[in-house]
Amino acid sequence: MNTFLLPDLGEGLTEAEIVRWLVKVGDVVTVDAPVAEVETAKSIVELPSPYAGVVEELHGDPGTTIPVGKPLITIGAVSPSADAQPAAPAGNSRQDEGARSEVAGEAYRQEERAGSGSVLVGYGTGAGTGSGRRRKPRPHLQPARSSVTSAKVPAPAALTKAAPDAGSARRVPLVISPLVRRIARDAEVDLKTLTGSGPDGLIVRRDVEQAIAQRFEQTPTPQVEDVSSQTGLPELRRIPMSGFRKVVAATLTRSRAEIPEATTWVDVDATALIELRESLRSAKDSGPGLLALMARFTVAGLQRYPELNGFVDTEREELVQYDGINLGLAAQTDRGLVVPAVANAHTMTTRALDGEIRRLTESARTGRLTPYELGCGTFTLNNYGSFGVDGSAAIINHPQVAILGVGRIIDRPWVVDGQIAIRKLTQLSLVFDHRVCDGGTAAAFLRFVADAFENPASAFADL
Repeated sequence: MNTFLLPDLGEGLTEAEIVRWLVKVGDVVTVDAPVAEVETAKSIVELPSPYAGVVEELHGDPGTTIPVGKPLITIGAVSPSADAQPAAPAGNSRQDEGARSEVAGEAYRQEERAGSGSVLVGYGTGAGTGSGRRRKPRPHLQPARSSVTSAKVPAPAALTKAAPDAGSARRVPLVISPLVRRIARDAEVDLKTLTGSGPDGLIVRRDVEQAIAQRFEQTPTPQVEDVSSQTGLPELRRIPMSGFRKVVAATLTRSRAEIPEATTWVDVDATALIELRESLRSAKDSGPGLLALMARFTVAGLQRYPELNGFVDTEREELVQYDGINLGLAAQTDRGLVVPAVANAHTMTTRALDGEIRRLTESARTGRLTPYELGCGTFTLNNYGSFGVDGSAAIINHPQVAILGVGRIIDRPWVVDGQIAIRKLTQLSLVFDHRVCDGGTAAAFLRFVADAFENPASAFADL
């Protein structure tokens, strides 16, 4: 008998929440067969079994939070009788399950479009901006995996008798969207108590919001003990910090405490950059996106000024510069702000950068970013202009040493050849660690990127 302990899923992560089990007690699993889907503070991942055998115990129901190093699943030896598995009864059950999967999958896509908002800064969630890759179907809506089989298969007669009660016997609520799970978790709504109004009993966003509204209608007026002693005002509610929010808070606090940061900025005429973006479009090819063009010039600037692409080794009192660039892209998702990185961005063309950015967009939206993608960045590009703001004094993503922000691009009066003209203007702001360089180096990097924005054709000729 072997007990699989929850492994360390990434730097700084101490716990994970069970989203759903992919096996049940009595199932026979092979080595590396997925047994559970868990949600960490950073992403949703499948956990493969390190052991082969029969599932004897699941240490927690869906929604349970398990600390790293604690038991997740217990797997025993396969009995001789379990080696021969009876064949599944013939029929259209696979077709029926495929039809239900398609219906639920469409409901999931509609749910995500309704509530995800702007996912990766610089890109929306419309159909025209996707990566073109098909979303991987959710495991619990797929036919059973070949590597996971039931140790006890009932006879066809028993299956027929049990079919009407299969829905009521399901202990795990049918929830597909990570957005719905997050809303329910933040509001402390037990999904097991809800009846889904979506296809095949799918629990959708309106079901959770309706449960929240009904609960607040029944909530009494705050009592005296709920009044703040400092302000004299009653507390509306208290919301526990999620694991994700705890990690973000710790990272930002450490950045502010350790990094002596400075900020420099410049207004940029991005008219030529917009024109270049439009010129790359065609009827058959949408061309690289605007964020990909910005990323390409940022990478070129870091290659020229590598001081901003490194970290400070405080223990050895050394300034370290990386031989390569993993470009982080600040991404606002329904779970909060994440910064996935394009690995080896310095080796990519603008078109390749665009494809990788779109892939990360989809992964960020569905919560499928890997710990490596979330932690390998060496410099961050933040296009906060998509939120309709001009500038920001951003916080450096520790242990990186700089972050470049791009404001919104809007029409403004600008002097061109002595004449006032309407141009597409934006603002670039660079926040940098003053320990790694002085203001001259930071200003030179910022000016290089700004010049590339203003004269992109000339910049491309030198790349």
